[in-house]
Amino acid sequence: MSSAEHPEPNHDPRPLKQRLRARFGDRALAVALAIAVELALGLVLLSIAPKLLAPPEETVPMAVFGVTPDPVPDPDPEDTESAPPAPTERADPVPPRPEPEAAPPAAPLPPAPQPPAMLDIPLGGMPDIATLPRASGAPAPARRAYGPAAPPADPRDSRRVEGRGPNGEPLYAASWFREPYDSELRGYLSTARPPGWALIACRTVAEFRVDNCALLDEYPDGAQIGRAVLAAAWQFRVRPPRLRGQYQVGEWVRIKIIYELRTVSVE
Repeated sequence: MSSAEHPEPNHDPRPLKQRLRARFGDRALAVALAIAVELALGLVLLSIAPKLLAPPEETVPMAVFGVTPDPVPDPDPEDTESAPPAPTERADPVPPRPEPEAAPPAAPLPPAPQPPAMLDIPLGGMPDIATLPRASGAPAPARRAYGPAAPPADPRDSRRVEGRGPNGEPLYAASWFREPYDSELRGYLSTARPPGWALIACRTVAEFRVDNCALLDEYPDGAQIGRAVLAAAWQFRVRPPRLRGQYQVGEWVRIKIIYELRTVSVE
């Protein structure tokens, strides 16, 4: 049989790359190369991943201690024989416990007191107590007085009145050297509302004047009579209180001014 009857198959002499490009095109070749690169990267990652994910093993050092007891040396027989025997302590004799003394016998109780004897006296024969003589008591001894005798009170002394000064000073009834005129008071009392009164305390000074006056009370409250009297007090002429027969300048006096609808009176 000749070669003309059996023709040889077509053999493309071009390389495989050119044949694939001609058969599938340029895009197929790029896809195949990308798949090959991804497979290579996957193999690399699989070989590295077990080392990254596995936690490192921690090793704890183990401490080893010896528990073998130290050897105790045997006692030397020569030292044992030469050592003197230990002295034995001699126990002191225990003294005998003294016997408790017998308690003394209890003293006998005193006999109970006998009730007083009752006298049988008839009621008619009882003496009258009012007629019995009374024993005269001794007079009490007189007490001895020390220091100078107090001078007798002078009836002309100033009378002490109720109340106190601003600092607790005693007050005496005012004795006018000259009573204030109505004309001296009306100018100050023009702002007050009568009827009513005011009570003030003032300290006496020289020339029958007063100073440092303070309001003690007024009626009715808020009538402004006390304020008016305090403003006019610089005109008052008052004698100092008289104590033990002497005028005491600097003592405090109490002054009362009564303001009525038409008249003004002083006390």
